[in-house]
Amino acid sequence: MLENLTATTVGKLARTFLLSMVPVIELRGGLPYGIALGLDYPLALAAAILGNMVPVPLIILYIRHIFHWLRKQSPWWHEKIEVLERKAHLKGRMVRKYRTLGLCVLVAIPLPGTGAWTGALVAAVMDMRLKSAVPTIFLGVCIASAIMTAVTFGVIHIL
Repeated sequence: MLENLTATTVGKLARTFLLSMVPVIELRGGLPYGIALGLDYPLALAAAILGNMVPVPLIILYIRHIFHWLRKQSPWWHEKIEVLERKAHLKGRMVRKYRTLGLCVLVAIPLPGTGAWTGALVAAVMDMRLKSAVPTIFLGVCIASAIMTAVTFGVIHIL
Protein backbone atom coordinates (compact mmCIF):
# COMPACT_ATOMS: atom_id res chain seq x y z
CA MET A 1 0.00 0.00 0.00
CA LEU A 2 2.74 2.48 1.00
CA GLU A 3 4.72 1.65 -2.14
CA ASN A 4 1.66 2.40 -4.29
CA LEU A 5 1.23 5.80 -2.63
CA THR A 6 4.87 6.78 -3.03
CA ALA A 7 4.88 5.70 -6.68
CA THR A 8 2.21 8.26 -7.56
CA THR A 9 2.84 11.89 -8.37
CA VAL A 10 0.95 12.90 -5.21
CA GLY A 11 3.14 10.57 -3.14
CA LYS A 12 6.30 11.98 -4.70
CA LEU A 13 5.08 15.52 -4.06
CA ALA A 14 4.32 14.64 -0.45
CA ARG A 15 7.75 13.08 0.06
CA THR A 16 9.48 16.10 -1.49
CA PHE A 17 7.35 18.49 0.58
CA LEU A 18 8.02 16.64 3.84
CA LEU A 19 11.75 16.24 3.21
CA SER A 20 12.00 19.97 2.53
CA MET A 21 10.49 20.66 5.96
CA VAL A 22 13.33 18.83 7.75
CA PRO A 23 15.97 21.10 9.34
CA VAL A 24 19.41 20.95 7.72
CA ILE A 25 18.03 19.11 4.65
CA GLU A 26 15.43 21.73 3.70
CA LEU A 27 15.09 22.78 0.06
CA ARG A 28 18.73 22.02 -0.74
CA GLY A 29 17.94 18.32 -0.29
CA GLY A 30 14.24 18.32 -1.13
CA LEU A 31 14.53 19.82 -4.62
CA PRO A 32 17.14 17.37 -5.95
CA TYR A 33 15.24 14.55 -4.24
CA GLY A 34 11.97 15.48 -5.99
CA ILE A 35 13.73 15.70 -9.33
CA ALA A 36 15.45 12.34 -8.69
CA LEU A 37 12.02 10.83 -7.96
CA GLY A 38 11.01 11.86 -11.46
CA LEU A 39 8.81 14.83 -10.66
CA ASP A 40 8.59 17.52 -13.29
CA TYR A 41 10.80 20.43 -12.29
CA PRO A 42 7.98 22.93 -11.58
CA LEU A 43 6.22 20.42 -9.29
CA ALA A 44 9.43 19.51 -7.45
CA LEU A 45 10.27 23.20 -7.06
CA ALA A 46 6.83 24.12 -5.73
CA ALA A 47 6.79 21.21 -3.25
CA ALA A 48 10.32 22.00 -2.03
CA ILE A 49 9.68 25.73 -1.59
CA LEU A 50 6.34 25.20 0.16
CA GLY A 51 7.76 22.49 2.39
CA ASN A 52 10.71 24.68 3.31
CA MET A 53 8.47 27.66 4.12
CA VAL A 54 5.77 25.94 6.23
CA PRO A 55 7.84 25.85 9.46
CA VAL A 56 9.12 29.43 9.13
CA PRO A 57 6.24 31.42 10.67
CA LEU A 58 5.78 28.76 13.34
CA ILE A 59 9.44 29.00 14.31
CA ILE A 60 9.37 32.78 14.42
CA LEU A 61 6.18 32.86 16.50
CA TYR A 62 6.73 29.96 18.89
CA ILE A 63 10.39 28.98 19.23
CA ARG A 64 11.08 31.29 22.18
CA HIS A 65 8.08 29.85 24.06
CA ILE A 66 9.22 26.31 23.26
CA PHE A 67 12.76 27.12 24.40
CA HIS A 68 11.42 28.62 27.63
CA TRP A 69 9.31 25.52 28.32
CA LEU A 70 12.16 23.10 27.48
CA ARG A 71 14.58 24.97 29.74
CA LYS A 72 12.26 24.30 32.65
CA GLN A 73 12.15 20.58 31.82
CA SER A 74 15.81 19.72 32.36
CA PRO A 75 19.34 21.14 32.53
CA TRP A 76 20.20 19.07 29.45
CA TRP A 77 17.72 21.07 27.35
CA HIS A 78 18.91 24.32 28.88
CA GLU A 79 22.46 23.60 27.72
CA LYS A 80 21.38 22.61 24.17
CA ILE A 81 19.22 25.70 23.81
CA GLU A 82 22.05 27.94 24.99
CA VAL A 83 24.24 26.53 22.19
CA LEU A 84 21.50 27.10 19.60
CA GLU A 85 20.88 30.66 20.75
CA ARG A 86 24.61 31.44 20.74
CA LYS A 87 24.87 30.18 17.16
CA ALA A 88 21.81 32.23 16.19
CA HIS A 89 23.37 35.36 17.72
CA LEU A 90 26.63 34.72 15.85
CA LYS A 91 24.80 34.30 12.55
CA GLY A 92 22.70 37.30 13.48
CA ARG A 93 25.68 39.65 13.27
CA MET A 94 25.21 40.03 9.52
CA VAL A 95 21.47 40.39 10.04
CA ARG A 96 21.96 43.09 12.69
CA LYS A 97 24.24 45.00 10.34
CA TYR A 98 22.27 44.62 7.10
CA ARG A 99 18.78 43.76 8.49
CA THR A 100 16.56 42.16 5.84
CA LEU A 101 19.32 41.95 3.22
CA GLY A 102 21.53 40.09 5.71
CA LEU A 103 18.68 37.71 6.57
CA CYS A 104 18.00 37.08 2.89
CA VAL A 105 21.66 36.24 2.21
CA LEU A 106 21.81 33.97 5.28
CA VAL A 107 18.85 31.98 3.97
CA ALA A 108 19.91 32.04 0.30
CA ILE A 109 23.30 30.41 0.74
CA PRO A 110 22.59 26.67 0.45
CA LEU A 111 25.21 25.45 2.93
CA PRO A 112 24.94 23.68 6.30
CA GLY A 113 24.09 26.14 9.05
CA THR A 114 22.11 28.39 6.73
CA GLY A 115 18.61 28.18 5.30
CA ALA A 116 15.05 28.94 6.29
CA TRP A 117 15.19 27.24 9.70
CA THR A 118 18.32 29.15 10.68
CA GLY A 119 16.91 32.37 9.26
CA ALA A 120 13.68 31.92 11.21
CA LEU A 121 15.61 31.19 14.41
CA VAL A 122 17.76 34.29 13.91
CA ALA A 123 14.65 36.38 13.18
CA ALA A 124 13.00 35.08 16.36
CA VAL A 125 16.05 35.68 18.55
CA MET A 126 16.38 39.20 17.13
CA ASP A 127 12.67 39.94 17.64
CA MET A 128 12.09 40.64 13.95
CA ARG A 129 8.48 41.21 12.98
CA LEU A 130 6.77 38.37 11.16
CA LYS A 131 5.61 40.64 8.34
CA SER A 132 9.18 41.58 7.42
CA ALA A 133 10.94 38.29 8.28
CA VAL A 134 8.69 35.86 6.35
CA PRO A 135 8.87 37.64 2.95
CA THR A 136 12.63 38.08 3.38
CA ILE A 137 13.10 34.40 4.20
CA PHE A 138 10.85 33.49 1.25
CA LEU A 139 13.04 35.54 -1.09
CA GLY A 140 16.13 33.80 0.33
CA VAL A 141 14.50 30.39 -0.23
CA CYS A 142 13.73 31.38 -3.84
CA ILE A 143 17.35 32.41 -4.40
CA ALA A 144 18.52 29.14 -2.82
CA SER A 145 16.18 27.27 -5.15
CA ALA A 146 17.79 28.96 -8.17
CA ILE A 147 21.24 27.96 -6.90
CA MET A 148 20.09 24.38 -6.19
CA THR A 149 18.45 24.19 -9.62
CA ALA A 150 21.73 25.12 -11.28
CA VAL A 151 23.65 22.62 -9.15
CA THR A 152 21.09 19.82 -9.62
CA PHE A 153 20.79 20.15 -13.38
CA GLY A 154 24.53 20.71 -13.69
CA VAL A 155 25.19 17.41 -11.91
CA ILE A 156 22.50 15.62 -13.97
CA HIS A 157 24.01 17.02 -17.16
CA ILE A 158 27.51 15.87 -16.17
CA LEU A 159 26.23 12.36 -15.41
